[in-house]
Amino acid sequence: MTFPRQIRAVVFDMDGLLVDTETGFRDSFFAVTAERGHDVPMALFQQLIGVPNASALSALRAHYGPDFDAEGVFDACWVRFHESLDVGSILKAGVTDLLDHLDAMRIPRAIATSSPQEAVTRYLGPGGIVDRFDAVVTKGDYARPKPAPDPFLTAAARLGIDPVDCLALEDSHNGVRAAHAAGMMTVMVPDLLDPTEEMHEKCLHVAETLHHVLDLMRPGRRNRL
Repeated sequence: MTFPRQIRAVVFDMDGLLVDTETGFRDSFFAVTAERGHDVPMALFQQLIGVPNASALSALRAHYGPDFDAEGVFDACWVRFHESLDVGSILKAGVTDLLDHLDAMRIPRAIATSSPQEAVTRYLGPGGIVDRFDAVVTKGDYARPKPAPDPFLTAAARLGIDPVDCLALEDSHNGVRAAHAAGMMTVMVPDLLDPTEEMHEKCLHVAETLHHVLDLMRPGRRNRL
């Protein structure tokens, strides 16, 4: 199987794809909820991955009741997570090698994330990674969050590349839905969520790691899956 078109740009998600923040937040979430006497099913936590903050809060209240202090739990989780965060070790394996390849091939790239700009600066700034992207699209830069296509359409517009000629790399189900809705060639690199039948239908490929993505894009097999 081949990519249906030449890849003229690459659009990356951030959390769970470029940086290993999802597992750290997961550990903080379960620690905080356990301290507060809540036994959270893993299936419920998985509903919180890759969704807007308001949707995550609503999911918690739907499970525990309207009086559940969802905001307090999330605030405590973020404090614990950031206190334990080692920004020097959260970059996902293969990120630098893949960016080096895109440099060599002169392929522009962007970030399309549901996180705010300060999160991008916090997670990617210390390693000098932010400056390696031609555009960074964050929360507040688009009208509708993932799974709507807006983040990816905004990224493509800032790059000046037709969305159909962009490769989108995502780890979450909502991210894949958004990239697919934007018309981008989509590859899922799973983190905390396993690919479902729907994900396989919406993706050209499911890659194990970013190193696998790099291998797919190397000269001689750049358009091979």
